[in-house]
Amino acid sequence: MKKAIIIGATSGIGQNVAQILVQQGWHIGIAGRREEALLKLQTTAPARIEIQQLDVTKEDATERLHQLIDKLGEIDLFFFSSGIGFQNRNLEPEIELNTARTNVEGFTRMVTAAFNYFKAKGGGHITVISSIAGTKGLGVAPAYSATKRFQNTYIDALAQLSRMQHLNIRFTDIRPGFVATDLLKDGKYPMLMMPDKVAQQIVKALKQKKRVAVIGRRYRILVFFWRMIPRWLWERLPIKN
Repeated sequence: MKKAIIIGATSGIGQNVAQILVQQGWHIGIAGRREEALLKLQTTAPARIEIQQLDVTKEDATERLHQLIDKLGEIDLFFFSSGIGFQNRNLEPEIELNTARTNVEGFTRMVTAAFNYFKAKGGGHITVISSIAGTKGLGVAPAYSATKRFQNTYIDALAQLSRMQHLNIRFTDIRPGFVATDLLKDGKYPMLMMPDKVAQQIVKALKQKKRVAVIGRRYRILVFFWRMIPRWLWERLPIKN
């Protein structure tokens, strides 16, 4: 039986991916800040789901991650779906700093722990949810855009490091477009996708062993053209939601 840990499984994409993996016969560990949400999901398949409350911004998150691994015995897949994002046109410092604490500090803490675990184990698969926002800096959400670019680059670097050290660690960087989750409750967004449909495409990308997967056909087209826009022109575009 394959085993996975999903960080950020209390809602949205992470929760939907957890449900699909359980349906496909996986034994999973789910983690997040809201223990009541973890317990609720566990009741749907108590024999297949282990839980662990943790906050990726806290120093004890790594210890709690290893406690969850111990409950499962071992894992084959580490899935990071924890993150925050806000529009911040007024550039309030605390919003920017809180975004960085979760999307950079928390991300780094968890992903490095997973890398070192798989290095000791002899192999595994690390998957992270980043965003198409990492493609270009979005003026309405500076910290969110920048932290997602950080995640893209960090996974690229770890993939190279894994090859340099001859490790059997695979990576998948999932880059969804706009998904109808709590993250986007502070504005109106075009082309919203539903979390359950996105989760289905994510699981399919994992089976296909994709290195990078932009989720949503329309978003794949959008990102293709975004990359072609020169910086001088992008900076003059009034990108709004």
